[in-house]
Amino acid sequence: MLRRSLTAACALLLLGPGPALANRVFVTNEKGNDVTVLDSETLEVIGTYPVGARPRGITISPDGSELYVCVSDEDTVKVYDPESMEELHRLPSGPDPELFVLHPSGNPLYIANEDDNLVTVVDTETHQLLAEIPVGVEPEGMGVSPDGKVVVNTSETTNMAHFIDTDTHQIVANVLVDQRPRFAEFTADGTKLYVSAEIGGTVSVIDPATKEITDTIRFEIPGVLPEAIQPVGVRATKDGSTVFVALGPANRVAVVDGVTDEVVDYLLVGQRVWQMGFTPDESLLFTTNGNSNDVSVIDVARREVVKSIQVGEQPWGVVVAPDKQ
Repeated sequence: MLRRSLTAACALLLLGPGPALANRVFVTNEKGNDVTVLDSETLEVIGTYPVGARPRGITISPDGSELYVCVSDEDTVKVYDPESMEELHRLPSGPDPELFVLHPSGNPLYIANEDDNLVTVVDTETHQLLAEIPVGVEPEGMGVSPDGKVVVNTSETTNMAHFIDTDTHQIVANVLVDQRPRFAEFTADGTKLYVSAEIGGTVSVIDPATKEITDTIRFEIPGVLPEAIQPVGVRATKDGSTVFVALGPANRVAVVDGVTDEVVDYLLVGQRVWQMGFTPDESLLFTTNGNSNDVSVIDVARREVVKSIQVGEQPWGVVVAPDKQ
């Protein structure tokens, strides 16, 4: 029996490492003033940690070593150790940071400051302010092209998507979109940009090369009033085949064919679905549902909601840690 056990153990070693460790999922709770951490494998809560007044936007460095949180009512970005949730330092952000995006390299960080109509650029290594870029009224949505050459900011009141050159920090184009644009998402190949419009109830599909709108995605849900369909978060799969759109008070996530830009399904999630985040392998998609205080877990392949997880008060943003290297 001992010899058989030793043989089995040796065989396991020869097969190499086992399955990858679960990824942590980080959720900002806007009214709870904290971040809830989930386990992507067990789909259970690991813990909830105070971070400050009104946390909203959240992202993580490409190597998973730093977690960034927009603490809107404290006018700062706090940086945490994702493992211990200990605060490491703070970054200058300007007033009321709401959403931000990291350059694909992990540096710099581009922050939308809603109250002063600026995009703030901060060096994540030196913690120094690099630039302040004037944009439209109430900037919120932030997206970055895969090559890192262009950052797009959406201004809610001006109803524009502003294309910013990351070398010069200058706006190179302004695209008029529908009312109250909230989010900007590039496809992984950089050939499409999706901009959601909360009040307009649409998603504009923009060609980043020509800066022209090539299509407009509209939504119609039986039994749901049109004014309740308010697109906010947008996430596209890496292969560009599928795009998911969070529809706010409609309590649905729209599934869009990434080739035709046609809506193919609606998934019922929690109340007032806001933002979304994929696991690295894109097997799961997590949605934050602000009014039901939960996170819905979507099986991407099956296009099915598989679990609801209670988190903190008014969950807003979500990010999943990358695979450990």
